[in-house]
Parts: sequence; C-alpha cells; structure tokens
Amino acid sequence: MKNQINISIVVPLLNEEESLPELSEWIDKVMRENSFTYEIIFVNDGSTDNSWEVITDLGAKNPSIRAISFRRNYGKSAALHEGFKAAEGSVVITMDADLQDSPDEIPDLYRLIVEEKYDLISGWKKKRYDPITKTIPTKFYNGVTRWVSGIKLNDFNCGLKAYRIDVVKSIEVYGEMHRYIPVIAKWAGFKKIGEKVVQHRARKYGTTKFGLERFVNGFLDLMSITFVSRFGKKPMHFFGLFGTLFFFAGALIAIAIGAEKIYYSWILNQDMAREVTEKPMFFVALAMAIIGAQMFLAGFIGELMSRNSPIRNYYHKKDSLRVDIN
Repeated sequence: MKNQINISIVVPLLNEEESLPELSEWIDKVMRENSFTYEIIFVNDGSTDNSWEVITDLGAKNPSIRAISFRRNYGKSAALHEGFKAAEGSVVITMDADLQDSPDEIPDLYRLIVEEKYDLISGWKKKRYDPITKTIPTKFYNGVTRWVSGIKLNDFNCGLKAYRIDVVKSIEVYGEMHRYIPVIAKWAGFKKIGEKVVQHRARKYGTTKFGLERFVNGFLDLMSITFVSRFGKKPMHFFGLFGTLFFFAGALIAIAIGAEKIYYSWILNQDMAREVTEKPMFFVALAMAIIGAQMFLAGFIGELMSRNSPIRNYYHKKDSLRVDIN
C-alpha cells in the first residue's frame, strides 16, 4: 500500500526555467527538516522555454516530483484544476513558481489545516514588493470581494494557500476564477476559512506573466462568481424577477397612454390628442415589455439548462497532455 502523503504542493508555472531548480531544492529542504511525506506537482501551462526539460531532469533526481504539461497555455485556473485532480496528500498547498512565495511558510500552513481544522488558509502578503500601480487596484478588488462574499480576507489573490484535500476535490476552478477560490469554497459549503500573514519576496528571475488586463478580468470574474454563486441554480429568481418588473412597467405605461387617448378622444371629443404612436413613452413602454419578455425567457431557458446540464468542461482536454514522470 502506498504511504499516506502529508502534503501535496501544486505549482502552476509558465516560463519559469530559471527558478525551478532553486524552488524544488528549497521545498525538499523544508520537507525533510519537518519530516513530511510530500509530492510536488508541477503543472507546466504551455511554457515556451525549457521549463519542461528542467522539470523532467528534476523528476529524475527526486521521486517526489510529479508533473503535468499542457500543449498550450490555458491559464492558471486550468493548471490548478488539473493539479487538484492529481493531488493525493491530506493537505494541498499551492504556490507560485517565481520564488515570490516562500516554502518556509509550509509547516505553519499545514499545522493550521491539520491541528486547527481549517478548511482553507489563504496567505496575506501584508508587505508587498509590487509597484503602486498593482497594489492600489489589488486593495480595491480585495475590499469589494470582502463586501460581496462576506469572507474577511485581506488578500484573495495570494498564490500561497493551503487546503484540506476535501476542498480541492469538491470545487471546480475554471476561466480566471483562481482569484476567487475562497469564494468558490465557501459556496461549496466550506465555511472555516482563515488567513495567515506570509512573506512576499521580490521576483528573482524573469518577469510577471500578468498585464493590466487582469484588473478588468478581475472585476468581470468577481461579477461572474457572485452571479453564479447566488443564481447559478436558480436563474429564474434573477431574470424572472427583473423580466416581470420590466414587462409590467411597460404594460402599465402603455395602459396609461391608451387611457389618456380614450379620455381625450372619446369622452371629451377632442381631436387635439396626439396619436399613441407619436408619443415617446409609447416606444419606452414597448421596449420595456420586449426586454421584460426576453429576460423572463432567458430565466426560463436557464432553469432548463441548470436542471439538465452535464458536468462542464472549461477547456478541451484533448488538447492537453498529462505526464507523470515518476
């Protein structure tokens, strides 16, 4: 029988050939000092440098290293999703491959999960070595996410996190939702979510793989996860409500316009009243009724899809290549 693994370390990476030897050596040193059984799962997200060759060489020397490789770049969420599927440890820890996350944090993260029974511990890089153009938007999004989700974390996007194995096997990370894994975990029923201040180290090799578009994507992802979490299984509660309101508001306006026309033309016998179709509010009422009907139908179709949809795949698995190198 295979020995129980204490810790699975999932490391998504893209073009990090320079940092990988130092990172794996550092992790191995920490694991040995604390007598942990472990595995490192490198997920090569379509690197175009020599990252895969480096990982293969490292795996030949260290049997605790496993690896998954994509033929093209799918993004961090897809990499984490595959890493979570492959993980076998009782505690799963994620960290970036650029050496900005310190492996020395692993023992404390492990203790919080095992001894204090947390479902998820998120790192908080309280002191950051990032430019102000990154830190200010990050604080804004963290604040908005706290308000929307009700989860009191200061750094949702920190790559250094620890999970009970049940958490990673129960959630689905797709698109760009890696930023909001604590939110996904909460909506999956895992409520004991904590935070630990961790060291943030300056980047030693290479350059960041995230551009300014991450701020726009971050906002859109937050809106998406909020909507899906609250209305994903009951879309009629959202579309049906607003659709009904729009439709009846348009109908009331149309009735008022028609009643006015009848009053002036038939009761007062005045020909001065304008035709109904000459009034701007008629077209407002018509537009509201059409929008309301469309939203109601969207909610109805959404209900049918949510009740009958199969398990979703967010990227084509046939285009990915998984390789275990031990």
